[in-house]
Amino acid sequence: MRFKPGLSVEASRVCVCTCSMMMAFRKLNSSYRGLLSKACLKKQTGTSSLLTSQQARLCAAECGTYTRIEQDGVHQAVAILKMNNKPFNGFNKPFLDEMSHRLDELRSTGSCQGVIITSANAGIFSAGLDISEIYQISQDCAAALWRSLIEFIMRLYGTNLVTVAAVNGHATAGGCLLSLSCDYRIMAEGKFNIGFSATQLGLITPFWVQEMMSKACGARTAEISFQKGLLYTPEQALAIRLVDELQPAEDLMAAARKQMLKWLAVPEHARVRTKSMQRAALIEKVQSSKEEEIQFFANFLLKESVQEAVGKYLETLKKRK
Repeated sequence: MRFKPGLSVEASRVCVCTCSMMMAFRKLNSSYRGLLSKACLKKQTGTSSLLTSQQARLCAAECGTYTRIEQDGVHQAVAILKMNNKPFNGFNKPFLDEMSHRLDELRSTGSCQGVIITSANAGIFSAGLDISEIYQISQDCAAALWRSLIEFIMRLYGTNLVTVAAVNGHATAGGCLLSLSCDYRIMAEGKFNIGFSATQLGLITPFWVQEMMSKACGARTAEISFQKGLLYTPEQALAIRLVDELQPAEDLMAAARKQMLKWLAVPEHARVRTKSMQRAALIEKVQSSKEEEIQFFANFLLKESVQEAVGKYLETLKKRK
């Protein structure tokens, strides 16, 4: 079994932001990854006449710009989606759009029944929104970024696929949100943090993100966590049910596969219908208020106090290097 071809994210979907140096870096990065994709295709195919077009498409799917898909070597109905937006799998618009496209691609194959989401970069699952992206951002770019965030998370949260997050490093902000959107969350043991620290940066978290954590951890725990901007160790996260299981890093993927098979053993029609009953109400609430929220956050991110806080945070990061 092979997955359907992966299509590159169209250039027209990329919002052209105001910082020219950042855009130049992004173009260079994209070009570099494009060369890697071609090299991968050439390496695996040799000459195009020797392989079927289906095999060539599979190779292309594995070598995305910000992600790569691997078919599990033992369980062919399981895909492994690895985030590879170095250095910390930051959520920018191209990355979010590609993640959405990957989910659509897997869901449409018919042969894929579950996906394990992890990072190609050990030690960092995802740090969420790329803070440098929202510094001195235009309103149009802010709106486009937030739209892509909502669309990706709602796709993940509502997909019929079984989703297991193999959290192999820090998972803050959007990284924590991504794991919360999955059906099951396994985190690696170690000196990692997970949670939402938005208020510590002068930012706020949408109501639906808070509601997702409330469902996992309980309303009071979520209330305190969001207001104080708390981050948790893996052990603390397990204690409050922010994650479902801890494993040594070297056993993480094996544990994810084991859980995946347990979920896939449940009759699909019953599991999918039950999941929809549990999650449809929140999805509908988010979709009904999406345009209003996009406008609100686009305006909020441009507030002088927010931009000042983000600028100070970026300066702090520079001093740490």
